[in-house]
Amino acid sequence: MCRYELELDTLRRVSQILGGGMDMESLFGKAMALLRDRLGITQAWLVLKDESIDRLRIASAVGLSREEMDRGLYEIGEGVTGQVVQSGEARIIADVHRDDQYLNRIGVVASAGANDPTSFMCIPIRAGERVVGALSVHKPYSDEATLTADARLLEVVSGNIAQAYLTHELVDVRIADLRAEADELRANLRTKYTFDNIIGTSPAMMDVLATVAQVAPSRATVLLLGETGTGKELIAKAIHFNSPRRDKPFVRVNCGALSEHLLESELFGHIKGSFTGAVRDKVGRFEAADTGSIFLDEIGTLDPQLQVKLLRVLQEREFERVGDHRTFKVDTRVIAATNLDLHQEVTRGRFREDLYYRLNVVAVHLPPLRNRREDIPRLIDFFLDRYNRENDRNLKTISRELMNTLLRYPWPGNVRELENAVERAVVMSTGAELTEDLLPIQIRMFAHQGRNRGRAESIESLAIKLAEQAVGEYAGREGEIYDLVIGEIERQLIGQALRQTGGVKLRAADYLGINRNTLNKKVRELSVNADD
Repeated sequence: MCRYELELDTLRRVSQILGGGMDMESLFGKAMALLRDRLGITQAWLVLKDESIDRLRIASAVGLSREEMDRGLYEIGEGVTGQVVQSGEARIIADVHRDDQYLNRIGVVASAGANDPTSFMCIPIRAGERVVGALSVHKPYSDEATLTADARLLEVVSGNIAQAYLTHELVDVRIADLRAEADELRANLRTKYTFDNIIGTSPAMMDVLATVAQVAPSRATVLLLGETGTGKELIAKAIHFNSPRRDKPFVRVNCGALSEHLLESELFGHIKGSFTGAVRDKVGRFEAADTGSIFLDEIGTLDPQLQVKLLRVLQEREFERVGDHRTFKVDTRVIAATNLDLHQEVTRGRFREDLYYRLNVVAVHLPPLRNRREDIPRLIDFFLDRYNRENDRNLKTISRELMNTLLRYPWPGNVRELENAVERAVVMSTGAELTEDLLPIQIRMFAHQGRNRGRAESIESLAIKLAEQAVGEYAGREGEIYDLVIGEIERQLIGQALRQTGGVKLRAADYLGINRNTLNKKVRELSVNADD
C-alpha cells in the first residue's frame, strides 16, 4: 500500500472509530492503536483543559502507564504542550533530545541515548474558535519527509478528534440540562403532592390525610378504597412523594385496561419469542419500579392466575418474566386501589383471600364527594384557577343560588365529575360569571327539578289523566294504545324542543337529554315538524 492509500484508509477508519460511540477515552484509545500500527507510534496521548484545576491533563493515552499519565499535568504555556495549547500552533520536533523546551515530564524518553532520536509531534485540538487541548505523539525518527507526512496526517486526525469532542460536549450539556430538569420536576412533584396541597378540610378527609401521613414513611402495602373519581391516584402519589422512595420511580398500571396475557407481560415483562408479537425482551412495570412504588389501579379486576403471581411478588419479592426461567428479585412498594368491595369479592370467590390480606395491610377509605360537601367550594375555586390559566379565561364569580345547587347535587362521579364540570364551564365561558347554562346537562336538569318540584307533581297528575283518557278513547284499538299514545307524546315533545331551540337539533337533543342520533331517528319515524 502506497503512502497516499495508507493515509486515505487510515483517515477513513479513524473517522469511523471516532463517530462510533460516546466513550471519549475508549474511542481515542482505538484510534491511536490504529495509528500506532500504521505509523509506528510508540506513545500517544490526548491532553485536555481541566477547568476545575485550570491546568492541562492527560485525558486518554496509549503506550503510557497510569503513573505516567498522572504525571502529565501542565500549566497553560508551560513546555511544548502548554505552548501549543496557548498559541494554537503545532510543534514538530525531529529529536526531543536536541530541544531545550521539551520537558519530558512524563519520563518516557529519559533513558534514550543521543544515537536513538525520538520525534515528538504536538497538534492543537480546535473546537470552533477554542483550543481545548492537544494531540501528542512519540515515534522513532526516520526522515524529514516521513515526519512531515505524519504531522500532516495527525492534523487531519486532530480535526476528527475536535468534532468528537464537540459532540460529546453538546451531549454532556444536554445530559446536564436533562438532569437539572429531572431534579426540578421531582422537586415540583414533591411540592405538588404534599399533604398541604390536597384539598379537603372535612372531617372525613382529615382522617384520610392523617392515615396517609402516618403510613407514607413506611414500606407497608397500602390499599385505597373508594368510588370512582374520589382521588385514589392523587393519594397514591402523595404516599410515594412523601416517602423515602420519593426520588425513585412511581409507576402506574391500570389492571382493568388490559387482557390477562397483556397485563402479565405489562407487570412482569417477557422475553423475545415468548408469544406472538414478542419481538424483543421487555422489562415489566414491577422491574421498572424497583426501589420505587407501583400503583395498581382497579386491582379488583385482576385475573385469578395473575392474583397468584402478584401474591408471590408481595410475599417473596420475586417474579419471572413471561417465557423466562430466571427469577428476578425486586424491591417495589405496592399501592393498590379499587372501587369494589374486596371483602365481598372474596366471599363470592372472585378474589383470593390470602391476596386480600396481603394487600389490606393498611386500608384507606376515600369518602365520596357527597360525604364531604364542605370541601366543594374550595375544590371549585381550585379548578377554576387551574383551567382559567390553561384556557386564558377569567371565570371567577358564582351566585349563591348556583353554589347551593352544586352543594346539593349528589356528584355520582365525585371529584372527577366536579373537575370536568368546572373545566367545561371555563371552556364555554365568555365572561366572568359561572352561570347554570355553562354546566353539564345532568346538573342543569337537577337544578330544574329542584325549582319545579311542585310543577313535577302537576305533570304527574296530568300524565295520569292522559293515560285514563287514552285508555277510554282507544278502547276499540287494543294492542295499539301504547304505541299510539307514546308516539304522539314523543312527537309533540320533540317538536316543542325544536321550536324552543330554533330548530337546532344538537341543542334540542341536549335540552331533552337524549342522544343526537336518537333525536334524528325519532324525527324521521314520527314525521316531526318544528313548525307544527
